[in-house]
Amino acid sequence: TFKMTTQKLQSEDSRLNDRYSVLLPTYNERDNLPIIVWLLVKCFTESGYDYEIVIIDDGSPDGTLEVAKQLEKIYGSDKILLRPRPKKLGLGTAYVHGMQHATGNFIIIMDADLSHHPKFIPEFIRKREMGNYDIVSGTRYTGNGGVHGWDLKRKLISRGANFITQVLLRPGASDLTGSFRLYRKDILQKLVEKCVSKGYVFQMEMIVRARQLGFTIGEVPITFVDRVYGESKLGGNEIVSFLKGLLTLFTTV
Repeated sequence: TFKMTTQKLQSEDSRLNDRYSVLLPTYNERDNLPIIVWLLVKCFTESGYDYEIVIIDDGSPDGTLEVAKQLEKIYGSDKILLRPRPKKLGLGTAYVHGMQHATGNFIIIMDADLSHHPKFIPEFIRKREMGNYDIVSGTRYTGNGGVHGWDLKRKLISRGANFITQVLLRPGASDLTGSFRLYRKDILQKLVEKCVSKGYVFQMEMIVRARQLGFTIGEVPITFVDRVYGESKLGGNEIVSFLKGLLTLFTTV
């Protein structure tokens, strides 16, 4: 009983020391950023977890960085960290850049365009604590997960991409192209070092490499909502580069 009590106290103690760094790469998200930041602050304040939000803006011409500076004034520089870059340099390098400045021992990656709702974050954290997972990934394809606001074409592309990946790579996770995840910081660093893909394939490679390296993955059903403001960044070029990247992964992993 003493041993169990000690273990319980140790786990509670380590939980008190846990800090969650949310990495928000942005490009032309001026309208969405104040809303997503407000939702994140609300979510973490209500759930009592320690957090920081790292905003990595890639030289947005719409004034996203100016909005981010206002948010830093409102919420404080201990909670909002601005780590901008001069131009669009890609998602993978944005995470590397963000991680270099993150002080948390856990990293949450998500989109800044409101397609990922922060209300799922406490579920991610509970899932990680229950199973002691290295990674917790949001999934649109199991349980009560789903997608809202996509036309049939987008749904077919997403489902098709996921299906082809499952068949070719057998990664052991149901949603590979999603980008709403929680990682142990040290695990994310190891994965980013291994990954060679760019764009949308990057998210997929992270999961495939994680399985390859023996890291554990938990899943939480999420609802993905199509972006509220601004244009979707998924075009024909992205689909072509996705398929090329997928073939590269298939031949190298």
